[in-house]
Amino acid sequence: MSNLLSELGKKLAERWLSLLVLPGALYLAVAFAATALGHEHAFDVPLLAWAVGDQAASPAVASTGGQVVVLLAVLGAAASLGLAAQALGSLWERVVLAAGWQSWPGPFAKLAGALVGFRRRRWDNLSETVREHQRKVMLPGQDDRPNSLLRHRTAQRRLRIAAERPERPTWSGDRIHAVALRLDRQYHLDLFGLWPHLWLVLPESVRAEVTAARTDLSRAATLAGWAVLYVPLAWWWWPAALIGAVIAAVARHRFRVSADAYAQSLEAAARVHAVTLATELGVEHTGPLNAELGDRLYGLLAPPPPD
Repeated sequence: MSNLLSELGKKLAERWLSLLVLPGALYLAVAFAATALGHEHAFDVPLLAWAVGDQAASPAVASTGGQVVVLLAVLGAAASLGLAAQALGSLWERVVLAAGWQSWPGPFAKLAGALVGFRRRRWDNLSETVREHQRKVMLPGQDDRPNSLLRHRTAQRRLRIAAERPERPTWSGDRIHAVALRLDRQYHLDLFGLWPHLWLVLPESVRAEVTAARTDLSRAATLAGWAVLYVPLAWWWWPAALIGAVIAAVARHRFRVSADAYAQSLEAAARVHAVTLATELGVEHTGPLNAELGDRLYGLLAPPPPD
């Protein structure tokens, strides 16, 4: 038991150090450089070295007790900044995934609705082009290779907008929502009602894959939170704006990749293990998952209407 607690403590310490303290310490270093250099001496390395030496020679830091106090203050400030980045990342994640954008306050809901409408029009236009190329491919006596290539390229352009017809203002939100749309269309499965029950019968390895994908999504959102925190430093030191922009670009890419991986893991888990859930619920079924089984699962798992 003591070994287990020891290992757990080590893992928690490692996560606390890597997720909160180290990024926070880097932020504090950039903040110190910002206040020491300013806009006029943005890349003056000798001035920065002098500022560091001046702080190190301070009587408050010269003593052992002073150094301990400074170290504890830095650790505390770094951890606090890490928590702030996580909070901002959670907010950013909710905004980007936009699961309930219709209930947002008036101006924000209108903006999200305008983005959804814009993305839908682009998606619909490309879908019509795909169907037109498909009709040309089916014409007798025609060389179908050029139209097949154009259809494939147009379908790829449409996929960059959304996997299904847009329902949310962002690609990442639509990518996860597409899982629910596909499962409902093909198998009549209600993913949001099914998932809590399905989670209980998933193998441990599958749970680990889904959890890892969800964790990557949250970490990418936290990285976006760090990008937001770097913005105020640009008031004192303009290179901070460049740092924030680079972090934001990396966060956006990682979030899209993580959203795609998370969506794939959700869809795969539902397709592969829905029959297992049906068996655990006592539903007799032979063969692969189909719409009939989806209807039976919905009837079993849907909450009864209120009296």
